Amino acid sequence: MDGFFPIDTARARTLKSAIGCVGVGLHSGLRASLTLRPARAGDGIVFRRTDLGIDIPARFDAVTDTRLCTALGDADARIGTIEHVMAALAALGVTDAVVEVDGPEVPILDGSAAPFVFLLDCAGLVELAAPVAKIEVLRTIRVTDGEGPNAAWAELSPGSGPGLEAELSIDFGATAIGRQALSMPVTEEGFRAVLADARTFTLAEDIARLRSVGLARGGSLANAVVVDGPLVVNPGGLRHADEFVRHKLLDAVGDLALAGAPLRARFRGHRSGHGLNNRVLRALFADPSAWRWVEEQEMPVAAMAGATARLPIAAVAA
Repeated sequence: MDGFFPIDTARARTLKSAIGCVGVGLHSGLRASLTLRPARAGDGIVFRRTDLGIDIPARFDAVTDTRLCTALGDADARIGTIEHVMAALAALGVTDAVVEVDGPEVPILDGSAAPFVFLLDCAGLVELAAPVAKIEVLRTIRVTDGEGPNAAWAELSPGSGPGLEAELSIDFGATAIGRQALSMPVTEEGFRAVLADARTFTLAEDIARLRSVGLARGGSLANAVVVDGPLVVNPGGLRHADEFVRHKLLDAVGDLALAGAPLRARFRGHRSGHGLNNRVLRALFADPSAWRWVEEQEMPVAAMAGATARLPIAAVAA
């Protein structure tokens, strides 16, 4: 199958050809068109608002909203719900691509990353003549929300392998969800088999409130799992008994892909969402002693320049 590579590949990768899809925005409810295009080595992942002619780098410091999704840009040029396509790109080792959207939100499709994996498989992937610089976490960085034993938290610490290892637990009052946990190395094979098809979810009691504040207007049983106490409302039920934690970990993979380069690290979280996932990246790069570039001695000067260009000025200066 085209595009089936290990996530810890040492070379940059992009699409062989452009490919697109059309859907609806989960929160805006608006028709949304997306096109994935090849890019040059060192360009990184860039989101492009084709209706505005504005490019936004897929980077943690470009995140401006984490309410129920991860959004880049500002009120004048926003692109929301980027986490699922980012997870697919990261898991398949795509380091350089342009993600074009014609409005403020990426289409939700079926609520998982599987349709984006399918698009990448159809387009095919190609390795570029440039090695990949990785970001190695050197010491533990943790951020928290709340107090007590059930406080939400997320942390990045040194990993034991060549890529990203991830562990997440969730705890919801709705008995259909309850407590779930999942731990895995984030390889392409594992992502395809375990995380890719896990759908976003919501509680039935929250839908009216979310729509009253302009969220979830495009949500339906076709693109989200709806839970009502002990019941899963969707006629087809769940794709996996632990689909909820699988999706939360999928989100984390997409959020952490905004580091600007592949992470060599271990991620752990409890009740972590988009906000904490973004905060842990900001905390990591705010501490120059907590991370370093790896394999940069093997990289041409031009390749390193492209890699550092994807990090904020403060991180590059460190």
